[in-house]
Amino acid sequence: MLKQTSGSDAFLRWSRALLVAAIIIGIGWFVYGNVTKPDAKHPFKLGLDLAGGSHLVYEADVTKINPKEVPKLMDTLRELIEKRVNAFGVSEPIVQVESSSFVSDKQSHRLVIELPGITDVSKAVEEIGKTPLLEFKLLDEKKAAQAEAVKSLQASLQQQMGSSSGAKVTIKDQPTDQTDPYTDTGLTGRYLETATLEFSNGQAGNLSNDPMVSVKFNAEGAKLFAEITRDNTGKQLGIFLDGQLISSPVINEPITGGKAVISGKFTAEEAQTLAKNLSFGALPVPITLSSTETIDATLGAGVVRQSILAGILGFAFVSFLMLAWYRVPGLVACFALVSYVLISLLVFLLVPVTMTAAGLAGLVLSIGIAVDANVLVFERMKEEFRRGKSSREAIQIGFGRAWSAIRDSHVTGLISAVILFWFGTAMIRGFALVLAFGIITSLVSAISITRTLLLIFPDFKRDDAGIWPYLFGTGLTKK
Repeated sequence: MLKQTSGSDAFLRWSRALLVAAIIIGIGWFVYGNVTKPDAKHPFKLGLDLAGGSHLVYEADVTKINPKEVPKLMDTLRELIEKRVNAFGVSEPIVQVESSSFVSDKQSHRLVIELPGITDVSKAVEEIGKTPLLEFKLLDEKKAAQAEAVKSLQASLQQQMGSSSGAKVTIKDQPTDQTDPYTDTGLTGRYLETATLEFSNGQAGNLSNDPMVSVKFNAEGAKLFAEITRDNTGKQLGIFLDGQLISSPVINEPITGGKAVISGKFTAEEAQTLAKNLSFGALPVPITLSSTETIDATLGAGVVRQSILAGILGFAFVSFLMLAWYRVPGLVACFALVSYVLISLLVFLLVPVTMTAAGLAGLVLSIGIAVDANVLVFERMKEEFRRGKSSREAIQIGFGRAWSAIRDSHVTGLISAVILFWFGTAMIRGFALVLAFGIITSLVSAISITRTLLLIFPDFKRDDAGIWPYLFGTGLTKK
């Protein structure tokens, strides 16, 4: 016989179930609205392989850098370029560093940039912008004199031997180190903290209101700048921008404030642009664009359609098996599975998670994982139900005894996802992140939602008459 329960207990169980149902319906409405509206406040963030876009690879020149400092400088380069791209409003860019030294002793360092939604390569390069390479070099007067002598000799020989024919005269066996009279100081834009536009107001021999750029170094750069100016008082300090000398002031005294002024024949607009570019990040190492690739958005749309179809088929197949084998508990599990999908999509919208093809594969795979906890609980329920326990007692005992197995399986899954995310590439990380969210969400849907909904059904035993013992039975047996 069906057991009678107090009205307050029944009201409490139904209130919980209706609250859960209302929350799930609200989540579904929110997700549906953001999927269907083109101007949604929280749209899905699609990765490069789904939304289309540009893939750029830059080669970094680290030949003049101490190999021990290269990893740190490449990380700084990545952060600066990422800041530059974000400032231009590019949606969910991916900037990462790659290194290789497989065949030769010389290790190459690359900067890989992915810009979803931008399929025009020229526009992508423009979005990154020209981030200048700022360098401070000391003038070697001996080399400068030698270079000037060579230049004068070439001009004299040109005048004597080649003026009539227009031939260009060069001096062979000239030492290459004499062509550049400036020597590196180690002070570059990597130490730059800020850059602002200022006007000279007639100071330092400049015309009134002559635009210039004031730069401020960080603590390490300020210390290095103070050492350079202290040890080289009376010498010229050349300021180079992208390899071009723009200013060469004389060091009159040590400068300990960590500030320097870049002056030249700038217009106000040019100085403002220079200050902005330097503020976005003066590159610690020079880079050159080595390759570009454009991914068509139609290819990504096809992947999305196939992933959705795979998800629908997987959900339908799992739901059919649950209904056929577990009947009413299987129906509750199907609702919990729908809740799981909606909660996962809500997380992807609000975090937001950048969805990639690998991430969609992780979501489809996690549908089967999400129902695993329900299977463990239902099998425990079946054992207790067949031993003569009432349906509600079987539900309580089933969830209690299955919890340890559910907990352990989900923890091991989370450990695997963390390892994949920590050591994997960008594609593997997308898969691992979605899988981790799925594992956590499945705990909520399988434990809280399934249990809350199962408790609203009447309390009965396996030998009772009526349809309920059959509906709570499993497999091919009658009950």
